[in-house]
Amino acid sequence: MADTFKKAGRKPKIDTTVFRCSVNFTATEKATLLTMYDKVQVESMSAFIKMILFSKPFKVFYIDENTREFIDKLSSLNSLYRTVGVEYGLLVKTLRENFTEAKAMKALYELEKKTIELVRISREIVELARQFDEAWSQKSR
Repeated sequence: MADTFKKAGRKPKIDTTVFRCSVNFTATEKATLLTMYDKVQVESMSAFIKMILFSKPFKVFYIDENTREFIDKLSSLNSLYRTVGVEYGLLVKTLRENFTEAKAMKALYELEKKTIELVRISREIVELARQFDEAWSQKSR
């Protein structure tokens, strides 16, 4: 009968936390502690306090609204480029089907100038993104 007994439940921890300490804070100290805790991504307040007490390093993540907006605008540019590519193909097809060769060449020349301008702007965007990345990586060090 002892052979059929199943051991169920959670496995016991090796080093259990059995000692509890209490600390009293003023209202301003509690606000400061909560502000620090909000900046650090830790699973619990007790783990955060242990990190502070035992001087373990911890990371603070700042979410900058301008950074988020910049990234959103960069990702929206990708969809705009796709749209421009589709419209470009439709325009060339329409020019070829509906206009004479001279008129089509004139329109294509204008389109070529706009495309060169678009490439110039995209290079500026890439340069700005590179500068942003360098500035951001320096702040995170």
